[in-house]
Amino acid sequence: MTKQKITIDSVAELAGVSKTTISRYLNGRYEMLSEDTRAKIEAAIKELHYRPNRIAQSLKGGQSRLIGCIASDIGSPFTSILVKGINSVATKKGYEVFLVDSEDDPEKEMRAFHNFQESRMDGIIINSTGVNDEKLLEYAEDIPTVFVDRPPSIKEKVDTVCTNNYSSTRECLRYLKQLGYKRIGLFTQPIGCNTARQLRRQGFTDSLREDFGLEGDDAVFSYTSSRECLEHLRYFVTHEPELRPAILAINGVALLDVLHAIKKTGIRIGKECGVCGFDDWGWADLIDPGITTIAQDSWQEGVIAAEMVLNRIEGGKDEPAAFRELKNRLEIRGSTVSQG
Repeated sequence: MTKQKITIDSVAELAGVSKTTISRYLNGRYEMLSEDTRAKIEAAIKELHYRPNRIAQSLKGGQSRLIGCIASDIGSPFTSILVKGINSVATKKGYEVFLVDSEDDPEKEMRAFHNFQESRMDGIIINSTGVNDEKLLEYAEDIPTVFVDRPPSIKEKVDTVCTNNYSSTRECLRYLKQLGYKRIGLFTQPIGCNTARQLRRQGFTDSLREDFGLEGDDAVFSYTSSRECLEHLRYFVTHEPELRPAILAINGVALLDVLHAIKKTGIRIGKECGVCGFDDWGWADLIDPGITTIAQDSWQEGVIAAEMVLNRIEGGKDEPAAFRELKNRLEIRGSTVSQG
């Protein structure tokens, strides 16, 4: 016996409403429906186990109700928080989010972008590697695109949301100087074309030169393995021991690498070496004596990125490119202490 196909007509008949009303519900136009009507439709969909055909909707209405999201590293807590922010806005508007991990690989990034275009995504949100930005800016003219966290070098061409990487780095170093630290080391993965890391490094080197009277480039320790991070740490804390040292980790992953290295050396955090870093992921205040962090609101970045791309999708295509820079905050804990 052939199983009867469940269609939008079936849902409309069971719910006692028109096909147009069902279509409004499926497209997230809830403001046009009463709570009672929504409840009836939800019950009918659940009873019939109805699943809308997104491809058919795309061909008929010109919209897929799908948003593509390209993340540089889904293994990072930053990405999970960011995507939750994006999804919280998208689902309320009746959109689904498709996530691809580029693994910071420029080829995978471009392949994902092209696949999203061919799959008729309504818009794309990208946490860019930085390598393909010139090409991506060209393609963004044909599909609503938002850059999140890592701004492209040309701000005026595409919607962008990020945090104040440069100024918050300088604020952190000024705070460390007030506490009496004389040497600051920036520990980072390779910076490459990553614009967020570039801005943080620039803020770091400018602050060392202008606020400390030191050459900043000599204090940037780039590593590609935990062993190399450990070697840099041992050198940093033993070189010029008469100068009070502190470490700034360029992001949350680097901060974890530094803390693992410190554990192997037995260095006392705060007393023998100050420690601070970007990203406040919930465990910073659980590690004795508490780790000072530059906290950025990744969830809000995701919310704003989703709002930006939906604005383009739903009628704002001709508006000038928007640039939003959120302010980070310095969460002070015991890993940075005044000299006494």
